[in-house]
Amino acid sequence: GISVEGMRAAEIFSRTSRLDNFPPNVVLELLKLANRFCCDELKSACDSHLACLVNNVDEAMLLIEYGLEEAAYLLVAACLQVFLRELPSSMHNPNVIKIFCSVEGRERLASLGHASFALYFFLSQIAMEDDMKSNTTVMLLERLVECAVENWEKQLAYHQLGVVMLERKEYKDAQRWFNAAVEAGHLYSLVGVARSKFKRDHRYSAYKIINSLISDHTATGWMHQERSLYCSGKEKLLDLDTATELDPTLTFPYKFRAVALVEENQFGAAISELNKILGFKASPDCLEMRAWISIGKEDYEGALKDIRALLTLEPNFMMFNWKIHADHMVELLRPLAHQRSQADCWMQLFDHWSSVDDIGSLAVVHDMLANDPGNSLLRFRQSLLLLRLNCQKAAMRSLRLARNHSKLKHERLVYEGWILYDTGHREEALAKAEESISQQRSFEAFFLKAYALADSTLDPKSSDYVIQLLEEALRCPSDALRKGQALNNLGSVYVDCDKLDLAADCYTNALNIKHTRAHQGLARVYHLKNQRKAAYDEMTKLIEKAQNNASAYEKRSEYCDREMAQSDLSLATQLDPLRTYPYRYRAAVLMDDHKEHEAIDELSKVISFKPDLQLLHLRAAFYDSMGEGASAVKDCEAALCIDPGHADTLDLYHKAREPNATDQK
Repeated sequence: GISVEGMRAAEIFSRTSRLDNFPPNVVLELLKLANRFCCDELKSACDSHLACLVNNVDEAMLLIEYGLEEAAYLLVAACLQVFLRELPSSMHNPNVIKIFCSVEGRERLASLGHASFALYFFLSQIAMEDDMKSNTTVMLLERLVECAVENWEKQLAYHQLGVVMLERKEYKDAQRWFNAAVEAGHLYSLVGVARSKFKRDHRYSAYKIINSLISDHTATGWMHQERSLYCSGKEKLLDLDTATELDPTLTFPYKFRAVALVEENQFGAAISELNKILGFKASPDCLEMRAWISIGKEDYEGALKDIRALLTLEPNFMMFNWKIHADHMVELLRPLAHQRSQADCWMQLFDHWSSVDDIGSLAVVHDMLANDPGNSLLRFRQSLLLLRLNCQKAAMRSLRLARNHSKLKHERLVYEGWILYDTGHREEALAKAEESISQQRSFEAFFLKAYALADSTLDPKSSDYVIQLLEEALRCPSDALRKGQALNNLGSVYVDCDKLDLAADCYTNALNIKHTRAHQGLARVYHLKNQRKAAYDEMTKLIEKAQNNASAYEKRSEYCDREMAQSDLSLATQLDPLRTYPYRYRAAVLMDDHKEHEAIDELSKVISFKPDLQLLHLRAAFYDSMGEGASAVKDCEAALCIDPGHADTLDLYHKAREPNATDQK
């Protein structure tokens, strides 16, 4: 039945259509009443009102049961939103697990249209990151399978379940799910089938699967890497060398070769092998292995540096097959390494920063934070270094810690501004910078504002304003590391305004305080002044000083003849195969020499491990010029998956499709 309060509320609602003054229990009564007597207006009002009351997990847990029972779409959606907002911690709540993971829970959500493939895919990804082997992960993936309707959804769900079962060492079930994915058309799941067979001691069977894969399809690096797991001796090494040749970004071949060299007591060669990949990819497992080799060499300083760097990337990293926490290794190695004061660390950081040694800089900052964990300035520097290493997730973590540890409001506003900027909220970031400046004029606030404003096509008036902001920043107290960056940025704006002498002064001043990257800006100034030899020499200075110098070789190639440029770009590719410009340059040269197929091969080489928008667009353009419209369309479609609004690719796509449409007619 319904209470007296409920009847009174129903009567008041019939006159006012409002629920504002009623407590939640009365509104719940009205919701039941509305359902019983099919009163859509009252039900909708109750649903909306209750949805607005959901603020935390406890309230959501209480109200979602009512929502599911009474088919209140908005109320259930609001509760789900709270659960999702509190991930991954909410997934440890047994009641939340019951709603998401049980068959009954999924069916109840489905009855209201809330049990989508996208939802369960998202939840399963979170669960896999949290604990891949947990029963919760398995149950979520089973629900994902139940939600899968389209063929691609089934392929993905089956494959993911296979991966988790493999991780749980349930190899028979893993093989079953991988086979299901293969039958649904997921070719990559053949690797899972092979792994499962290998784990069940069917090594030759696994080898045959991957061998057939290589024979039947265009071979890629990962295929040869996979096959290497199922063979030995020279055959294994040959596969790993081929894997590196086809995809130099795969870490396993480098690590295997490094271990083989260590077994031959060639420690230096082993470290050189790992340095090849650490030069362009901050890989925690490669840092761990290099630390292990350094310990073998009794280079405890080097080992400590690498462990500190990997702890910055992954604070909970477990070393040596999950036997020891990396933090504990730091404690063990610290007495064996040189002890430095905080002042010594600042000097060391300055040296590493100047020599463009980002991993070394990370290690120093980690050491400094061990003595001063609440130092927001150091956390901010850490985030900048991580961004330079292309570790966005770790960078954002450091930036949030900087914000959380900041004791000064104007400083906290700056960090909030950077968080907003890095997540694509430029206008909000500018507002934070302005609010910070209104409270206290600081280098970082002016720098943030200038940086955010410069991130657009600047007209002369805007450029003048950015210049003023950077000049204001330089008047504020800061250290040489940041002032060097500000001078470098100021020089860049002057170049864009065609004020080359002022730009040269900025770059020279930056170099005077050892901001090594300013060599590149100064080289650009020389180039614009038609002093090509001076530009080349300036880039040579950068190459000599910088530890990570792939970009310097790439840039220097612009200031020399074709033959020397080819040499520099080959070195750039060798040092950092992820840089796309060298491939594009070489492909363009080949096209100019009417070697169309070689040009296509050059682009295909890098696209196989880095499907970059510009590379796909260029290959599509080459195909189009060769009259291969179908291939051009295919590459355009791939490029548009990366950026659906890319104007040049859209134009090329429509152009390439026209002949095809005519042919079909």
